Amino acid sequence: MTEYVSVAADDRAESRSGVIKLHGAEGFAGMRAAGHLAATILDALVPHVVPGVTTGELDDIVYRMTVEGGGVPATLGYRGFTRSCCTSINHVVCHGIPGDKALKAGDIVNIDVTPQLDGWHGDTSRMFLVGDVPLKAKKLVDVTYECLILGLEQARPGNHLGDIANAIQQHAEKHRYGIVRDFCGHGVGRLFHDSPEVVHAGRAGTGPELRPGMIFTVEPMINLGRADCKLLDDGWTAVTRDRSLSAQFEHSIGITEDGCEIFTASPMGLDRPPY
Repeated sequence: MTEYVSVAADDRAESRSGVIKLHGAEGFAGMRAAGHLAATILDALVPHVVPGVTTGELDDIVYRMTVEGGGVPATLGYRGFTRSCCTSINHVVCHGIPGDKALKAGDIVNIDVTPQLDGWHGDTSRMFLVGDVPLKAKKLVDVTYECLILGLEQARPGNHLGDIANAIQQHAEKHRYGIVRDFCGHGVGRLFHDSPEVVHAGRAGTGPELRPGMIFTVEPMINLGRADCKLLDDGWTAVTRDRSLSAQFEHSIGITEDGCEIFTASPMGLDRPPY
């Protein structure tokens, strides 16, 4: 049976207990500020994601903007991760490590940032199109964004996490795409990763009930081919087993009395490419 607990804004519990936290107005305010910083960083990257730029150079921008915004990059040093964001190119599903690799025309890349601001984590990612991108890649990116939005439309009190998952699954499978099961969304707040797990394929009406105060990410990973993934030897980078393209979008949201608040919406309206 799912357990819920109301938490105060100054509850700094550092352990994941399996209980779903219900946050008040102060928690929403903290997530709103952290999410705004995260979305502002992604907005600022738009003119820099061009052929020839290295993922390490993009990571440097993320680090600088996070610190200048009063935050710290939550990924930097997290379980040994050495960078301030994740950059996942083409067949990389998630957790790609920035480095010396230069982007080239035709690439698609997911950039995932999580600034921690005043103890709150603003977790979000977007797809970027590099130069002239093939039609099949553009379609995958478009459908993945549509999956996210259809999932968020189900994020309201009285529904269940399974309703979000089912909306995503139905739309992805209509286009004969694979929905990644190996990675999922998660509770977020003062903890980077908290309960509940937010899967992106499932039956409507199943899973924990959505209640006002819940804060979590929705982040569907959709593959052009099969859903199967594998982890590379670096211990972080996940790729599609069949080398097919993969796309992902992510928002951090909070369940309100009548729907959900998206904490990580783009201030410049750059939520969906082309930007």
